[in-house]
Amino acid sequence: MNIHEKYINRCIELAKNGIGATYPNPMVGSVIVLNDTIIGEGWHRKSGEPHAEVNAINAVKDKTQLKEATIYVNLEPCSHYGKTPPCANLIVEKGIKNIVIGSIDSNSKVSGKGVEHLENNGCNVIVGVLEKECKELNKRFFTFHNKKRPFIILKWAETKDGFIDKIRNKASENTPNWISNQYSQQLVHKMRAENEAVLVGTTTALNDNPNLNVRSWSGKNPVRVVIDRTLKIPLNYNLFKGSVKTILFTEIQKKNMADIFYEKIDFTSNVSQQICDVLYAHEIQSVIIEGGAKTLQSFIDKNLWDEAFVFIGEVVFKKGLKAPKLEKVPTEIKKISTDTLKVYNNK
Repeated sequence: MNIHEKYINRCIELAKNGIGATYPNPMVGSVIVLNDTIIGEGWHRKSGEPHAEVNAINAVKDKTQLKEATIYVNLEPCSHYGKTPPCANLIVEKGIKNIVIGSIDSNSKVSGKGVEHLENNGCNVIVGVLEKECKELNKRFFTFHNKKRPFIILKWAETKDGFIDKIRNKASENTPNWISNQYSQQLVHKMRAENEAVLVGTTTALNDNPNLNVRSWSGKNPVRVVIDRTLKIPLNYNLFKGSVKTILFTEIQKKNMADIFYEKIDFTSNVSQQICDVLYAHEIQSVIIEGGAKTLQSFIDKNLWDEAFVFIGEVVFKKGLKAPKLEKVPTEIKKISTDTLKVYNNK
């Protein structure tokens, strides 16, 4: 690892502190170095608050050192006025002449303009250090801007014999059939805290009466997204409790109320793509598809997914609802106590 990779790697570490809190902005970390010593560092904590470069510059005690220093940042400094002034302008104003950047910002508001501004003002700019790792860090942000849809994560738990749910009866309605252990369930809540939305279909909503919130982890509750074609789900269900934005996909025209948004779509034509289009319009950068089997399979069949997390428990049902079919080789397999987690990437 060379010196530039060393400090871009530190930028990535810092940026991760903002996961789940920076939307719609990307995660960014910045380090200022003089004579192979960090004299200032920072990260973007929340949308509307100072960017990473600003926090790093403010952390430098002796500002006269900036003219001899190098600033590192995992993503191209912004060059436009948004909620905060442009970071590229600030770097020039502070007299920082050496800039090392991990990856270009694909957002059309930036996309090379930050580098151009720096170079036009006599700065020495290096781009593309640990670019793959920098793009992986902000995969949600890049997918949203490049593919015009959210980053899509599939998640389900299946039994040792390949079932996602039992055959339901009156006694088992409105309660979840737990397949995974408590540690896997905690990991799912961590995932919810790190992503913007979580989606379920009508059957899952009716059978499990889920909250779709963050409980076993700290973080913001995701936007709740529900497919409810004929609006079967009663308004006294957990999905509608609390002041959390909730989007319902339906074929019925209905006015929005409070935090509930009714989105009318055509259920006879590529529902998965329509969902992606609407979520993009709501500026949702990432969504976890949590079920059920039919909903998950519809996204698989349309190849509309980026990652999949399949938890395999020790439970055996012998009969029930079969788990979705994903014809892919897992990129990672690991044990979570008694469970097995298979992770898939759709690249």
